[in-house]
Amino acid sequence: MAFEGLTEKLNAAFKKLRGKGRLSEADVREGMREVKLALLEADVSFKVVKDFVAKVTERATGADVLESLTPAQQVIKIVNEELTALMGGTNAKIAMANSGPTVVMMVGLQGAGKTTNGAKLAGLMRRQYGKRPLLVACDVYRPAAIEQLKVVGSQLELPVFEMGQGDPVEIAQEALKYARDHGNDMVFLDTAGRLHVDEALMDELKRMKATVHPNEILLVVDAMTGQDAVNAATAFDQALGIDGVLLTKLDGDARGGAALSIRAATGKPIKFVGTGEKLDRIELFHPDRMASRILGMGDMLSFIEKAEQSFDEKQAKKLEEKLRKNRLTLQDFYEQLVQLRSMGDLSQLAGMMPGGTGRQLQNATIDEKALSRTEAIILSMTPQERENPQILGASRKRRIAAGCGLQVVDVNRLLKQFEAMQEMTKQMSRGRMPGLGGLTHGFGKKKRRKK
Repeated sequence: MAFEGLTEKLNAAFKKLRGKGRLSEADVREGMREVKLALLEADVSFKVVKDFVAKVTERATGADVLESLTPAQQVIKIVNEELTALMGGTNAKIAMANSGPTVVMMVGLQGAGKTTNGAKLAGLMRRQYGKRPLLVACDVYRPAAIEQLKVVGSQLELPVFEMGQGDPVEIAQEALKYARDHGNDMVFLDTAGRLHVDEALMDELKRMKATVHPNEILLVVDAMTGQDAVNAATAFDQALGIDGVLLTKLDGDARGGAALSIRAATGKPIKFVGTGEKLDRIELFHPDRMASRILGMGDMLSFIEKAEQSFDEKQAKKLEEKLRKNRLTLQDFYEQLVQLRSMGDLSQLAGMMPGGTGRQLQNATIDEKALSRTEAIILSMTPQERENPQILGASRKRRIAAGCGLQVVDVNRLLKQFEAMQEMTKQMSRGRMPGLGGLTHGFGKKKRRKK
């Protein structure tokens, strides 16, 4: 998870401050020294760290903080506010066209994930905002780039405009005409990248910018490249003038320094982040929510939004009624596990949970094989058996096991897990909330940390 190491080190520094009760200016400066080291280890640029620590120290050594009843909490609050400001303060949105299709020009170096994440972003615009995006294949140099865009476009059920290996600027022009004629209100131009910033790349991008006048130029950078991502952002902004950044692979970098440095280095906001390989793993970047995650305070707003997107409202009401009456069936059991899986890995959700709850989920993931076995077993049952598992005798269990290619012991294991979940629903109906371990038992597994 992004910022994992930084979160641990910051929490260790804050724990020392909390343990002292009253704070002196020396205590604060010592704490800020540890914060500084934590940020540098997270690959945040030295200048950004120096300016950040200076601002926090100046505010935290004021009389109103040191003389307060909870000085350590005041210091943490200041760090939270300054982290939020460092990343841009508020979420920055795409600039939409007043008339005609909104043109979004996706730029970046090869390997950053430009093609896939441009398509992901178009999918997000359709899902959340009801847009009708068109993907445009303007990368005519990289082998299979056009085919890659067509594949991800097909998977997301998005139209793709391509004219083969022609002039990218002409392709962009023709795509705009096509979009106007076919009612597409957003156009995503997948432009060519290079292994490094060079004159030929920038000349082509400048020519395209001057011809199609994009409403938004989004730079795609790989969070795992650390300070190289910041350098790329600076180079593209100076040469082309970008409007924002889409930061990819944020889920794969435990340091996360690029996210903290880009805004300060370029003055341009991170607008979106890629959080996984699946085509729905992209989200708006909220500086305030990310600051809370970094400080281990969780991000319940994002968790609720993700849950709302994943869970069907009618199904949720139906389930709520069944939970009240303790009438959960094996079909309900299966449907809830599938919906939980659609929210993403448990390790991704961990960062959204405050304190101990997040630590329970840390490094956990849904075991896809176990979930597939569960699906096979339940789908081998008759509707009557799913509704009334108590009728499952030895002969029925043998038939179900044979039908799904598993063993009777696997069927028995599932039934025991279902009984455990029924017991959970009884506790919930009595006003007791069981731990998360019961929910994920049998379907979650811990990822081993690399030493």
